[in-house]
Amino acid sequence: MVDVSDAAGIPQDEMLSRVGHMTRALHESLRGLGFDQLIERASHDIPDARDRLDYVARMTEQAAQRVLNATEAAGPLQEQVQSGAAAMATQWQQALQGGFSEEKYKALAEQTIAHLNATQAATTETRQHLMNIMMAQDFQDLTGQVIKKVTELAHGLEQQLLQLLVDYAPAEKKKEVETGLLNGPQINPTGNDVVAGQAQVDDLLESLGF
Repeated sequence: MVDVSDAAGIPQDEMLSRVGHMTRALHESLRGLGFDQLIERASHDIPDARDRLDYVARMTEQAAQRVLNATEAAGPLQEQVQSGAAAMATQWQQALQGGFSEEKYKALAEQTIAHLNATQAATTETRQHLMNIMMAQDFQDLTGQVIKKVTELAHGLEQQLLQLLVDYAPAEKKKEVETGLLNGPQINPTGNDVVAGQAQVDDLLESLGF
């Protein structure tokens, strides 16, 4: 079997061995830094977060459409009640100002009863539309929980990345960071909370040269 070598004259087996050792060293370094777990978590959580935000968008859009539909349906009903009441008020005002007529009052009473029946039906239907609007808001409980989880995910990844930057920053940079944070939130050695507040995050990144 012919021994294949690269342009520098290194045998293929030796070259593959060196690449393998370099790969292993890189892998172990990443593992030691905690990047393997961070990347693994990000590869799982970020697509999940995207799906959750898509769910929030769909639920919000559906709720908005339900509210618009109910509002558009309830509007004409209220206009009908308003115009009917105005018409009845005018007719009764004219009847009171004119001479008494049993036939005229009987006809006006029948119109009033019809108007009241129509008003009752309109208010019942309007109440249902209002109920639909209220029920459309139930998405807020679900989407609120989803948004909270996504926010916690983003905050957790940010804190882990910041902790890695602090832990493995050059000695002089790390000393500057620790000195600069003496009067503020302290770096948590467990990595749960590096700093508190976005202003602290900005200061930390700037101190590290980013």
